[in-house]
Amino acid sequence: MQQGRSPILELKEITKAFGGVEALRGVDFALRAGEIRGLVGENGAGKSTLMKIIAGVHPEFSGRFMLDGKETRFRSTRDAHAAGIGMVHQELSVAPDLTVAENVFLGNQPTNRLGLVQWRRMAREAGEQLSRFGIDVDPMTRLGDLPIGLQQLIEIARVLFSGARIIILDEPTSALSPPEVERLFATLRRLRDQGTSIVFISHFIEDILRVSDVVTVFRNGRKVAETASSATSKGALIEAMIGRGGEALEHSYTDDLMLPAPNGGAVVLKADQLSLGRSLQDVSFEARAGEVLGVYGFMGCGQLELSRILFGKLKPDGGTLAVDGAAKIFRSTAAARRAGIALVPESRRAMLFHQEPVYKNISISVLERISALLLKPVTERAIAKRQVEQLQIRPPVVGLDLGMLSGGNQQKVALAKWLTYPPRLLVLCEPTRGMDVGAKNDVINIVRDLRARGLAIIVLSTEPETVLSLADRILVLKRGAVVREFAGEAVSKDRLLEAA
Repeated sequence: MQQGRSPILELKEITKAFGGVEALRGVDFALRAGEIRGLVGENGAGKSTLMKIIAGVHPEFSGRFMLDGKETRFRSTRDAHAAGIGMVHQELSVAPDLTVAENVFLGNQPTNRLGLVQWRRMAREAGEQLSRFGIDVDPMTRLGDLPIGLQQLIEIARVLFSGARIIILDEPTSALSPPEVERLFATLRRLRDQGTSIVFISHFIEDILRVSDVVTVFRNGRKVAETASSATSKGALIEAMIGRGGEALEHSYTDDLMLPAPNGGAVVLKADQLSLGRSLQDVSFEARAGEVLGVYGFMGCGQLELSRILFGKLKPDGGTLAVDGAAKIFRSTAAARRAGIALVPESRRAMLFHQEPVYKNISISVLERISALLLKPVTERAIAKRQVEQLQIRPPVVGLDLGMLSGGNQQKVALAKWLTYPPRLLVLCEPTRGMDVGAKNDVINIVRDLRARGLAIIVLSTEPETVLSLADRILVLKRGAVVREFAGEAVSKDRLLEAA
């Protein structure tokens, strides 16, 4: 790190709002050449938003953006690329149907004087670049046929070897094995020593402390701390992330929360040593009637894969499932539904139809029960009205297009879809993500009511507040393995973060 040098990138008083909600509030941020900057903070703290401003994804914001001492403003990611800024986003942006080589040179294929792509040269150079990164793979392989961790490595390699002088990595190690993480860190240090500036965003604080020179902490849209990595610790960073005293959020759960004693309810589902590639490793647990099992972990810990196995979307490589004591192998989501399992995924868009009315979104899961051949709108509306009243969906108009509802009310519709004929087990992924406090409380109360009715519920979330507010027992997943279970004991946000 070159402390004596002037910053090559400097942002002053940056403020950014989405729909009237401020994601960043008066943030200052500076980056020097030859520096690895760690960036930590809870979900929604503003880390990714600031980096997307730097990468040209969000061109509209207030404040000053200085590059090489000159004020500038990127209108697009193309402008940022031209200025030597590259970013690997948290969500993979690879093209799975293209080859490895095409992904490495995505948008920048080598061409001859006639403008024709030089395929052999591209394959050769892609292979050379990847081998420098320790990746041994045929450049002509279809990328989507490779494991997700290898896809992530290839996307990272594309940006690392793009010639960018500022590289932003958002959760780059979430799907990587320990040896792959080591290779990545060695490459980052080599690039730093050559003068490249790197921003490394991660929930894995151990990774941040190992690879970065300086750590910046965000909380609630503000920069709250900045320190040399050698002068801080995991505990100190967690404390800065979640806040203390008057600056702490009202329901931050920094104090101990006592989990109830196990309820002794019937075991609805038992998972034994579930494994899936590098995503899950020998995961075992029980889900009981009248109980909420929380599954907490950082992005990429294996939560999503677990939810998809439970609902028949993915088939595990190993392990078994049993429902009410009977062994089950779900070959489809229909099989999981017949066994009494329902899933509300992390993305509402994945299960709802925004251009269709509320009642169609609610009735779609029970159409085969109410109509053998012809649709019965009157019956569909009656079913929807009962759910709208019970869940207090607003506005209470079943004929309104779903897209007209707020995110919180859309989430209620996603729940209502399954509750006409309640399942035995309800699996909820990120049930309160992106909601305001009022909507979160509504969903929390709905889940608690369903628990009181005897449903077995699994809540998977990267938000510790959500898990703490709902769960009777909590499993902590870390890189695909259960590393801790909290049951009948005191737990806090600090302890969840420490375990994860």
